[in-house]
Amino acid sequence: MKSESEIQQLIQMEAPKYNCVLMRNNSGGFKDATGRLVRFGLGQSSDKIGYKSSDLIGWTEVIITKEMVGTKIAVFTAIEVKAPNWKPKNDEREHAQTNFINWVRAKGGLAAMVNSVDGFLKLLRQ
Repeated sequence: MKSESEIQQLIQMEAPKYNCVLMRNNSGGFKDATGRLVRFGLGQSSDKIGYKSSDLIGWTEVIITKEMVGTKIAVFTAIEVKAPNWKPKNDEREHAQTNFINWVRAKGGLAAMVNSVDGFLKLLRQ
C-alpha cells in the first residue's frame, strides 16, 4: 500500500499531463529560539482562521468562453492528499481542511480531498 507521501508525489508527476501545476505546501509552526511561534505555509497566520490550506497548491490551465477562445487562464487548484485507507474523521484539523476546500470551490477553483491519483483525475474531469 502506498503512503500519503507517495500518492502526493505521484499526483505531482501526473498533474502536468493535464496542464496542472501543483506545488507542495508545507505548513505548520514551530517555536524559535526566543519562544516565538513561527508559522509557515499558505494562510497559516492563526489557528483562529478556521481553515488549513491543502497539501498541494497550484493551478490548472483551461481554455474559457467563446469570447475568449484560445485564451488560457489559470484556475486555482488545491489538493488535500490522504492515505489510501483514509476514512473521514470529524476532527478539528479535517474540518479546517474541508473549510479551505469549500472556500476554493465557492470561488471557482478546483479542490478536493483525494487518496489516489484516480481521485485527483476525477476532480480534473468534472
